[in-house]
Amino acid sequence: MDELKPTPPNSSPLTPITFLERAATIYGDCPSIVYNNTTHNWSQTHSRCLKVASSIASFGIQRNHVVSVVAPNIPAMYELHFAVPMAGAVLNTINLRLDARTISVLLRHSESKLLFVDCQSKSLILEALSLFPPEFHRPVLVLIEDEEFPIPKTDEFITTYEELVERGDSGFNWIRPKSEFDPIAMNYTSGTTSAPKGVVHSHRGIFVVSLDSLIEWSVPKQPVYLWTLPMFHANGWSYPWGMAAVGGTNICLRKFDAGIIYDSINKHGVTHICAAPVVLNMLSNSPDSKPLKHPVYIMTAGSPPPAAVLFRTESLGFVVHHGYGLTETGGLVISCTWKNHWNKFPANERARLKSRQGVRTLGMADVDVVDPESGVSVKRDGSTLGEIVLKGACVMLGYFKDPEGTSKCMKDDGWFYTGDVAVMHPDGYLEIKDRSKDVIISGGENLSSVEVESVLYTHPAINEAAVVARPDEFWGETPCAFASLNGKHKASEKDIIEFCRAKLPHYMVPKTVIIKQELPKTSTGKIQKFVLRDIAKSMGKSNSSKKMSRM
Repeated sequence: MDELKPTPPNSSPLTPITFLERAATIYGDCPSIVYNNTTHNWSQTHSRCLKVASSIASFGIQRNHVVSVVAPNIPAMYELHFAVPMAGAVLNTINLRLDARTISVLLRHSESKLLFVDCQSKSLILEALSLFPPEFHRPVLVLIEDEEFPIPKTDEFITTYEELVERGDSGFNWIRPKSEFDPIAMNYTSGTTSAPKGVVHSHRGIFVVSLDSLIEWSVPKQPVYLWTLPMFHANGWSYPWGMAAVGGTNICLRKFDAGIIYDSINKHGVTHICAAPVVLNMLSNSPDSKPLKHPVYIMTAGSPPPAAVLFRTESLGFVVHHGYGLTETGGLVISCTWKNHWNKFPANERARLKSRQGVRTLGMADVDVVDPESGVSVKRDGSTLGEIVLKGACVMLGYFKDPEGTSKCMKDDGWFYTGDVAVMHPDGYLEIKDRSKDVIISGGENLSSVEVESVLYTHPAINEAAVVARPDEFWGETPCAFASLNGKHKASEKDIIEFCRAKLPHYMVPKTVIIKQELPKTSTGKIQKFVLRDIAKSMGKSNSSKKMSRM
């Protein structure tokens, strides 16, 4: 056996770009992209991607050069997930909700050579580039036009996206990776817990996570997928490539609200949606909410979804699947894989089980919850806190130009340390309790803000909730809850505290409640706890009684 080694026929680099070629062969005359009044089939999408790739190469873009995109979920954004790596370059999708200063920093850090700009982000990008130092090389600009928004191309832009399609070569011999560990994409983290970092993924990693995500969600051939999850958010959890693998129809939306989602479901026969819990909350609380005519499968991730939100969403006819992943994993690598006998449980219990993150997906080698100091697995008791650690093909290559940051989380013991705090239940399913810096230590007790938030979300008046630590003279820290109300019911700060007191141990009950019209969020829809922490600290130390019960 020892003489049998890898050879060219059995070791061709894995890459998700091959999904597009296969889709063009099998599903060539089937719809691939629908946007407003435009519909493309898979044969057209394949041809358009090759043409754009050849045009990108004609600019002198070489292997491993970074090509950036600032655009919403429009056809060009989807096509560039294939066209950029087809030219041998590394795709860098930038969050269009960021401010000019941050985008300028990211463009300089990535050393982007070419930048595709949606027409509605034109002024934002020109402002970002104006912040470049005079001696710093600026990327070449290509404008993505839209008939709905007739914004003219100006001299700063070398050409338009559709001009690249028109002059491109559909017979372009696309540049295959030399190694499956060659980079295919770089995404900047959202900055919810630290300064943005450039997360680099390989062709191999994206190939594995794309197929893995389809298998775990049981996605059939030719689904109708509605793009509410931004493609700039961890490459849409790998589903731009995944939809090509199954010949799906991509329903693209420049923007959306609950009404647009419900209208799109009815108009296009949508079968699948990816959405953060904030979107589930929007769908279930909206005046436009109504029972669905057919089941729609939703994959949710990004932050732990409260059981109350899951319950409300599924009562409308959505079938919610819950997963877990990070920018550093390229997609979802832990999934609350459903067991058939759980269907016999009451609705509230089903929602509670589904709110857990779950078990490793097939593409991951191993997942555990460990003591971050010793690296030893925590007890499977559902209460001992530890850090989630991962290993597998989907884990990033590392942080761009940050070897120190890479080594801090990708350690010599073979694990990637996520920074997420969780427990392991006796059945082997893990459940996130917090980010490590969000754990509240009150009187020596480690208190999970997520657990308190889950109770707050069951209050009929609460729309959104977040819990952070407030300094306390006696306990050190106590829970401070921020909430926005849904307008359907009234509630005072005292009402909310009493509600929690009836459902939580006393030490977990928020000692301070602040009602706000809206909670601050990141550009990807996550509540900005660091902003709320600053507000809580600015309030000074609370004066909890030394005789307060710690039940």
